Amino acid sequence: MRSFFTELRRRNVYKAGAAYAVVGWLVVQIATQVLPLFDVSPLALRVIVLLIVAGFPIVLILSWVYEVTPEGIVRTGDVEPAESITHETGRRLNLVIIGVLAIAVLFLVAQRYLFPQRAAAPTTAITDKSIAVLPFENLSEDKANAFFAQGIQDEILTRLAKIGALKVISRTSTQHYAASPDNLPEIARQLGVANILEGSVQKAGDAVHVNVQLIRAATDEHLWAETYNRELHDIFGVEGEVAGAIADALNAKLSGAEKAAVTDKPTQNIAALEAYMRGRALDGSGYGYAVVRAQLDAFEEAVRIDPAFAPAWGQISMLSGYLYFNGVDPSRFTPESVKHATDMAVQLAPELPETQLAQGGYQYRVLRNYDAAAKAFGAAVKEWPNNNFALQSLGLVERRQGHWDRALVHLEQAASLDPRNAGLMVVIGGETYSNLRRSDEARQWLDRALALEPNDVMATFYKTLSYVLEDRLDEAGRVLEPAVQKADVDPTLSVLHVYLRLVQHRDEDAITEAKALLARSDDALEGWRTRTAVYLGLAERRAGRADAARKTFADAAAHVESLKDHVDDTAVPADLAFAYAGAGRNEDARKQAQRAVELYSNDAIFRPWAERTQILVAAMAGDRDSGIPGIELLLKEPGGPTPAELRIDPSWDPFRGDPRFEKLAAANLPSRPVAAPR
Repeated sequence: MRSFFTELRRRNVYKAGAAYAVVGWLVVQIATQVLPLFDVSPLALRVIVLLIVAGFPIVLILSWVYEVTPEGIVRTGDVEPAESITHETGRRLNLVIIGVLAIAVLFLVAQRYLFPQRAAAPTTAITDKSIAVLPFENLSEDKANAFFAQGIQDEILTRLAKIGALKVISRTSTQHYAASPDNLPEIARQLGVANILEGSVQKAGDAVHVNVQLIRAATDEHLWAETYNRELHDIFGVEGEVAGAIADALNAKLSGAEKAAVTDKPTQNIAALEAYMRGRALDGSGYGYAVVRAQLDAFEEAVRIDPAFAPAWGQISMLSGYLYFNGVDPSRFTPESVKHATDMAVQLAPELPETQLAQGGYQYRVLRNYDAAAKAFGAAVKEWPNNNFALQSLGLVERRQGHWDRALVHLEQAASLDPRNAGLMVVIGGETYSNLRRSDEARQWLDRALALEPNDVMATFYKTLSYVLEDRLDEAGRVLEPAVQKADVDPTLSVLHVYLRLVQHRDEDAITEAKALLARSDDALEGWRTRTAVYLGLAERRAGRADAARKTFADAAAHVESLKDHVDDTAVPADLAFAYAGAGRNEDARKQAQRAVELYSNDAIFRPWAERTQILVAAMAGDRDSGIPGIELLLKEPGGPTPAELRIDPSWDPFRGDPRFEKLAAANLPSRPVAAPR
């Protein structure tokens, strides 16, 4: 046996096998990356792998049987010892192995840093009790009745979502598909369900015709179908009957509470219901405050018609709370207006999950009582287990509490119920994984969002910012520049572009762009107006325009002061302190910074931003020594500054030259972007 293994070495069988294995592995890695770009079937990759595996023993046999000589390749037994060049062949094989390994290392580095992989959609077992309700077809002659068909679909979906034994996909994801499509198996695969509900609605005067059918997607088997012909005043019971029949068809047992929830009739007034349906039909119709205002108008019309319409009051509470939260029209959307809508929902139907969501939203967005908000949202999830908004809300408040891992569980559960919701993927990637310093995972979720919505504003924002705060400014520009070149660019991206110019030391460009933004008056800029002014002041100060910078900071402070009783979910309270400092009002800056820290003392997302500002305000007043320990702590906090930010952001200029600061700025720590408004 010793002589056999000696002969294996002499004939370079080991080296030939090693060289083949390394080359084969590299070929598979490259094929894995390249073939999907050309939509090549996965079968081709399997064939390549099988051919490489099959070739391995052939290479070993050939290296045993044949040998390279100066005269060419001949059988080993026919080679005279003097003619053998196995040692030279072995050296060449060594060079081949080393060369291929070097290429493999370069490939892995490029794969890791230049071409990060997109996250695959979560793969979970598809249960037989899973269902997606596709958009109902509007067969009415009056196409203005399309909202009515959507409303019937939404009401059926709402009732199904309250059945704990089912998995029900959100309308945010199902609205991407047409009514009665041809490719049900593919749609079911994309949504992760076994069953599809299709339907149509025809409304003519007071007569309503509703047709629904439940289909097993994989086999196209019709599990159940029914047609309902009702008068308009009698349409209220159809949604509950459909939901109950589907539960029976899928063998989903309902508790007593679920039976009551499925058959509940929140209003008997058809005009109020139609107004409510118009508001609900706007869900997912676009990003922006204008859509929210339009929904509010519809829900307020519903409660004017029927003041006892509890779910409509719940919607008013949540939407007005959202607008208050983000500082939109603060004279209209006040703590009192949100409290009134919440109180009405509680008085009318305290047990409804819609009311529990409203209570949670009020505690979260207005009172900032995160423990009470988590309790209310948790109760809503229990009663409404398939409601992705309830799960998402619970996850959002858990982040505020600092329960990051728990928040991820609930947010990713929401994503499983809403697999085509790009906005939710932004919440998970841009606002959660990013703050946890898990930048690669963050960008994977953001890439998934952009794959669904290539023009998604917040996905573009967070992906850009993730690169900026790693000091990878070229990559940040490649993401952001195409978006800001569009005629209808969102102000959110324009503000980020100002910041990019600032960290690129292109101060004149930053000044020009910031001034143009501040001249605008649209709602979308309101949450960013103070930050834009801060960026302008920083650029002016660094450009040597000290007087202009002081005026910019003073104007920014005056603008925030004009917002009566304004409390928001942005960094504005802390930015006000920074503006005071920039304007030379050091004592006001110190007090406001302390107020911001107190305001966000129980907020794990914005507390680091407030503490950061407190450190900067003190340094701008001449006290840098007290800030160094705080910076060191913040670098370890989710949502705190990154070492790269310390290096490139001009806000930190007061610390330049301090060796303690420079050491922290040079730290090779993972980075993460700071959260933006929600």
